[in-house]
Amino acid sequence: MTMPGIPHGAKVRVVGDVHGDAAGFAYAVATDRFIVQLGDLVDHGPDSARALRMMFELVESGRGLFILGNHDLKLARVLSGDHVRADPAVMATIGQLDDALKQQAMRLIAEAPAWVGHGCSLFVHGGFHTAMLEQPPPEHGLHRPQGVVARALYGEPTGRIQPDGYPERSLRWVDRIPSGLTVYCGHDRRSSDGRPYVRHGLLGGKAVFLDTGAGKGGHLSWIDLP
Repeated sequence: MTMPGIPHGAKVRVVGDVHGDAAGFAYAVATDRFIVQLGDLVDHGPDSARALRMMFELVESGRGLFILGNHDLKLARVLSGDHVRADPAVMATIGQLDDALKQQAMRLIAEAPAWVGHGCSLFVHGGFHTAMLEQPPPEHGLHRPQGVVARALYGEPTGRIQPDGYPERSLRWVDRIPSGLTVYCGHDRRSSDGRPYVRHGLLGGKAVFLDTGAGKGGHLSWIDLP
């Protein structure tokens, strides 16, 4: 398998978590820029099937790629028959998919990179680790994520559970981003004003969080890189 990447010299549009907001995603991809979508295409929103079809068309035509998200991987693992707890959001997504799209989803999600570097930018779904600067993402297939891939998908959990029942996640990893590097990520809805949240680290790097609540009562955000 050839790991997907971003064409040299491409103008890039970075798109945050879609979560089934196909209408918003259609606006985001209406461009001649190369699309880098940060994962979590599915679940919660009204039309995960259409969101997948749009993204897969971009991938297979060489006009975009998506970073592996935890919701995407869980969907593909359930479809493959793996022993994964299928919550209502996943089952609702599966109910939208025909057999051909299920097969395509398993194949392309298995091939999606856990992170991608491009110049002074690094794209990842959940969180940064310095090992991402030293090695390409492994071929993960549909295995349970471990090590650096787990950091890429889930960020850095503190071990505590929040009042909403979800794991609490630390942003200590932002302080380990080296100077001159910008990490674009999703996963955590850190924004309080509807715009992407920017956090600067102690070493001079920064993280830009693009999850602004698409499919969950918010909207979809994207950024065009220079």
